[in-house]
Amino acid sequence: MVLISSIVAVAVFLTSTLSGVLGMAGGLLLLATLLALLPVATAIAVQGAIQIVANGSRAWFSREHIDWRVLGFICIGLAGAAVVLFILRYTPDLAAVCIAIGLMPILVWIPKHWLALDASKPVHAVLCGFLGGGLNLAVGVSGPAVDIFFIRTQMDRRRIVATKAATQVISHAAKVVFYGAVATAMGTGDWILVLIAAPFAVAGTNLGYHILQRLSDEGFHKWTRWIVTAIGIFYMARGLSLLLGA
Repeated sequence: MVLISSIVAVAVFLTSTLSGVLGMAGGLLLLATLLALLPVATAIAVQGAIQIVANGSRAWFSREHIDWRVLGFICIGLAGAAVVLFILRYTPDLAAVCIAIGLMPILVWIPKHWLALDASKPVHAVLCGFLGGGLNLAVGVSGPAVDIFFIRTQMDRRRIVATKAATQVISHAAKVVFYGAVATAMGTGDWILVLIAAPFAVAGTNLGYHILQRLSDEGFHKWTRWIVTAIGIFYMARGLSLLLGA
């Protein structure tokens, strides 16, 4: 238990720092760590609880930059996705989760004129909530899917990171509720992991926030794409390995 707790603590600190800088990608890496340690549904629930703390602290540190109008429309879409998945009685499968996450980075490379999405537009924000929120509930993360709605807006990096952080707080909270039966059945050890991870999530987020202030908007967009792509390749390889029984 000590070894597992130490691994999770380090992973949470590093991934929270990464998310503090880019506004995404950290959750992808954290989920990969938890999937190696816990059953898939439990890993998604635990990651959701930890991400609430990480994203919540990031949203708090940059609260003056949150676009509350955009956030409201995104929440409408998220609610719709939750209703659809609840009706379908969806349950996650590890191979499918990994492959779905592995395919997500394709979205950040789609040329702007092919798919000109903009979270600052109400209809687009609702669609962002529906697709991003739906993916978060279904596979545990949704960074690249949400990012395509933000990376092409006129919003600066601080406003993007702050609004996405607030969005993810609500989305991860919905995920914990959606997997309520799993969360209720989580053992003491699982909740201890969440409690241990919480201060590391805040510390990493704080560090990432300060790094973000030194990063240019051009560098922000460039590094986001490449880091997310590398993570996607890892997930795709693991998903195909599981599917082929390797």
